[in-house]
Amino acid sequence: MTTGFFWDERCFWHAGEGYAGTYRIGGHVQPLAYGGLPESPESKRRLKSLIDVTGLSRELRLRSAPMATMEELERVHPAKFLRSFKEMSDAGGGELGLRTPFGPGGFEIAALSAGLARSALFSVLEGEVDNAYSLSRPPGHHCLPDWPNGFCLLANIPIAIEAALAEGLAERVAVVDWDVHHGNGTEAIYYDRDDVLTISLHQENNYPVDSGDAEDRGIGAGEGFNLNIPLPGGTGHVGYLEAYDRFVTPALEAFRPDVIIVACGFDASIFDPLSAMMATPETFRQLTRRIMETAEDLCDGRLMMVHEGGYSDVHVPFCGHAVIETMAGSSIQADDPMAEVVMKRQPSEPFNAFLSVWLDEIASKI
Repeated sequence: MTTGFFWDERCFWHAGEGYAGTYRIGGHVQPLAYGGLPESPESKRRLKSLIDVTGLSRELRLRSAPMATMEELERVHPAKFLRSFKEMSDAGGGELGLRTPFGPGGFEIAALSAGLARSALFSVLEGEVDNAYSLSRPPGHHCLPDWPNGFCLLANIPIAIEAALAEGLAERVAVVDWDVHHGNGTEAIYYDRDDVLTISLHQENNYPVDSGDAEDRGIGAGEGFNLNIPLPGGTGHVGYLEAYDRFVTPALEAFRPDVIIVACGFDASIFDPLSAMMATPETFRQLTRRIMETAEDLCDGRLMMVHEGGYSDVHVPFCGHAVIETMAGSSIQADDPMAEVVMKRQPSEPFNAFLSVWLDEIASKI
């Protein structure tokens, strides 16, 4: 496989301060030593470092990309919002939504993050590579058209999709979001459309709270083209694969997209501080194999992934390496020193039996 890997050091320089974890500092909330959100550059920089150290990066096509243009941004975001964002960025930074602080140059870095996703998608659709991974930062799947939230400043994936649709490179696009948090931004943007299928596998009522119900299926022309799969806390390797097989593969087969995009968050990892799930690097490896097989069957293998969440600086690199090595068909693996411990901590058979009943309930609602 020829796999593109899109990244830029400038994305690691995005800064958001004024928080301690997900709490605003002040009152009884003391600043942290590192001063900022869990969405720090470290997990992404360490992922890039790991693929360099193992040698995997030598098997990839590494490149940067230009920033998304204002025309591309305005296909998703109102001009008024973009002007406010740019003005605040030029004035030294600030915060426009919920948990979305940024520093000087934050607008340009966010536009670069979206540009990486755009270029990665174009490289797949134009046949330059078989598949591609965009190490975008800041992330994007929570961003509404006019309201950033959840660490997301611009809607990276919709910006890439709308650019591809405008250029006639695709007509039907499927987005599979396996970040542990509901992909509410992507859902909102396409909720009334039938040319983009949105699927979100997420922990129930994690973030945003009261978002991502199985009954939320779209409206108007988009009815039936939005699929939410809320999972209970504690879902592990077996449960994730069962949920994927029961819902995601059939939905993709019914839709038959021209390309599949994955909102690839690693915050379902067993060590993530912002979730209560039990996924492992092997979980992400198996999910990647499944979606690659589906892409091969439906759209000549056209698959692109965009990095979203994942807040364990130590474990995200191993999860990401598992995905990227699988995309590239590489024999190079990163030995996870916690692999044996992680598998011993997986949910028991009674929990997996409970999860099967849970998934039956979801099936009854969609």
